[in-house]
Amino acid sequence: MATPTWKTLVPAEALAAQLDNPDWVVVDTRFDLKDPDAGRRAYDAGHIPGAYYAHLDHDLAGPVRPDSGRHPLPDPSALAALFDSWGVGTAVQLVACDDSGGALAARLWWLARWLGHDAVAVLDGGLAAWRAAGLPLTAAPPAPRRSRGFTPRMHEGLDVEVDALEAGLAARDVLLIDARAAARFRGETEPVDARAGHVPGAISAPFQDNLGPDGRFLDRDLLRARYTALLGERSAQRIVSMCGSGVTACHNLLALEHAGMHGARLYVGSWSEWIRAADRPIATGSA
Repeated sequence: MATPTWKTLVPAEALAAQLDNPDWVVVDTRFDLKDPDAGRRAYDAGHIPGAYYAHLDHDLAGPVRPDSGRHPLPDPSALAALFDSWGVGTAVQLVACDDSGGALAARLWWLARWLGHDAVAVLDGGLAAWRAAGLPLTAAPPAPRRSRGFTPRMHEGLDVEVDALEAGLAARDVLLIDARAAARFRGETEPVDARAGHVPGAISAPFQDNLGPDGRFLDRDLLRARYTALLGERSAQRIVSMCGSGVTACHNLLALEHAGMHGARLYVGSWSEWIRAADRPIATGSA
């Protein structure tokens, strides 16, 4: 019986059963904005056996420009070369994990799909679920993998540029959802970026609300109910997801896909790009 392809979330037990399968690749994406090297240190101290490490700033984002957000998209050829170094190929199942409820792993999930690799999933519950299941960690580096000649097949239409977003908001053609914490959305606090508030017309949809008390994603029905309440009569294809820099916004996109609500897009630049232009409006409060 063929091993199923996982395209959104994979349970710890299912991943554990495939650790010796050369057609499965695990990538650890732990990261801390306040201490950018903390994730690598944590990985070196203990990670899922065979897992590689991907750094948000160095591997999962490109160089910051004066007009960009904090985490622009990486160069596709550079990202494809990284995938190839991990041994990712067309038939390979890629699994991303972190220790923050999928907030970082979802970025790698989205990037893989952007490159045209759909056999990618996030470890549901992350390393906490892995430990809770009594599964092993190791400090040993992963063994080198053979190249499978990974070739990107770019999936167009997964993201939205700021000009198109502004036009869509003006025409009321998009539903912009903001994955940041509600207090940041309201402009009551801003621990990272230079200005506080939100894009006028956006709706607060904190990514943490996709998770249950155990740190795992809510089941499909609950996720579908959450986003249906936001959408009303509109299609999921009208959704554009944003956050501070285009990272945790991917968590909402993952939740939508897991709920069977397809076609939502990412505003990559997000809040950190929006505020680069002094003439772009800013709203505060709940609406």
